[in-house]
Amino acid sequence: MPRALITGITGQDGSYLAEHLLELGYEVHGIVRRVAFESPELRLGRIMHILDRVTLHAASLESYPSIFQILSRVPFDEVYHLAAQSFVADSFADGFSTMSVNINGTHYVLEAIRTLIPNCRFYFAASSEVFGKVHETPQRETTAFHPRNPYGISKVAGFHLARNYREAYGMFCACGILFNHEGPRRGHEFVTRKITSGACRVKKGLTSRIMLGNLDARRDWGHAADYVRAMRLMLQHPEPDDFVIATGETHSVREFCELAFSSLGLDYREHVQVDPKFYRPAEVELLLGDSSKAREKLGWKPRHGFRDIVAEMVAADMAALESVESGRAYAGTARKQP
Repeated sequence: MPRALITGITGQDGSYLAEHLLELGYEVHGIVRRVAFESPELRLGRIMHILDRVTLHAASLESYPSIFQILSRVPFDEVYHLAAQSFVADSFADGFSTMSVNINGTHYVLEAIRTLIPNCRFYFAASSEVFGKVHETPQRETTAFHPRNPYGISKVAGFHLARNYREAYGMFCACGILFNHEGPRRGHEFVTRKITSGACRVKKGLTSRIMLGNLDARRDWGHAADYVRAMRLMLQHPEPDDFVIATGETHSVREFCELAFSSLGLDYREHVQVDPKFYRPAEVELLLGDSSKAREKLGWKPRHGFRDIVAEMVAADMAALESVESGRAYAGTARKQP
């Protein structure tokens, strides 16, 4: 039975990856902050349904000793390094923490693997944000990096760290340059989830508008469940390599709004307001990936289309709101009982 460790197991990608690996017969371990054990319903929400099937370890990516201790106890076959401060707006607000966690955390994991289990295969989650001010469209593995935010810069550093360990020490280090990938487990701070949850709140009469930034920014949006399949395939490839994972389609934030609101019988133009404060100091206007290499060498391709992703997210957010309403109604009825 292969044994895998996932940093960032409680996030969107980590939860989908843990499910995928469990289905394939893996023994799955994850790293979480110690505080997660104090409020599991809040911090472990995305993996509550598989909590009895995974082993969690308390550690911090900011502490090399804590990472070293875990890897010294368990001889992992694969390590998937997904954990990062990944919200671009926060990376502008606190670039120091973003750099520290994302760069040092990657370095700590790599060095612990090199020291303790050098034959372990390592996956690094890079990002399309490394391309930033794009030098060519679509972007592929050979496209020059030109990040436009601290998060993208930290991912460029992590990419080069992984490649350096591969070339200097002969370690199996694969990097996935993943374009935007969404799903109903996406954090509420991200624009896609802000749109779908906001549309549902408007439909329910809980608010009348949502505030967004640049509606004309274009992204290559895929589904997180599809992209975690690519992560594992990279570590099954005979040789360590780097791969762009993308759908090859681009859509604007405006299109995302139109589709989400119209699915609820609403016109987004009546409820979406642009607020300049949500613009990035340095905007990334267009990201579009060429995943030909992954399709050819890994046999990977996406299973979800853009419309499917938006529909699933809207349905999930509406179900969540109705569940809350149902709970309130039940509580009110219970209070009225003699």
